[in-house]
Amino acid sequence: MTETSKRKSKIFNIISVAIIVLLIIPQTRKVIQIGLHKGLSYINQSSLIDKEDRVSVSYANFQLKSDANTTLNFEATKGKVVFINFWATWCPPCIAEMPSLQALYNDYNNDVEFLFITSDDFEVAEKFKTEKGYNFAVYNTLSQVPTELSTTTIPRTFIINKRGEIVVDESGAIDWNSEKVRSQLDQLLSE
Repeated sequence: MTETSKRKSKIFNIISVAIIVLLIIPQTRKVIQIGLHKGLSYINQSSLIDKEDRVSVSYANFQLKSDANTTLNFEATKGKVVFINFWATWCPPCIAEMPSLQALYNDYNNDVEFLFITSDDFEVAEKFKTEKGYNFAVYNTLSQVPTELSTTTIPRTFIINKRGEIVVDESGAIDWNSEKVRSQLDQLLSE
């Protein structure tokens, strides 16, 4: 092994040990996880589901309650492009993708129905939103989620077209403010 290889190996080992130690410390673990997920979100890309593989959503009896204490019957979103994000304040990948979601929301909230659904108490979600400067509405479910939208992982994001078909179904942190996603939304809005 050459001197340069030994040096590189030693540096790699030191960095690896430092990362492992930081991951063991509870105060730094979440920060590191969020950073890693944020980096990965730029690699993960949203893609449209092929037309023949799209599934229609069942609108019946699905109700949500907003942090503004209003009730939304999911049926009211029929005929609209709907962006649904299941998330939680304690979830590092959810936190990592939030800045891109807020940026997308800022530009599309007049044309797209955004539903940020969490199982967190509204008080916890509101504190999180205030600390981070987010201004989108947060929802809790009042009824069972339609089977087509049920999830056991977060973050999980669905985009539904005006015909009620799921056209995007993604798990994990993604850069939702990318040109690709904006192009997808523009296409769906023009249909």
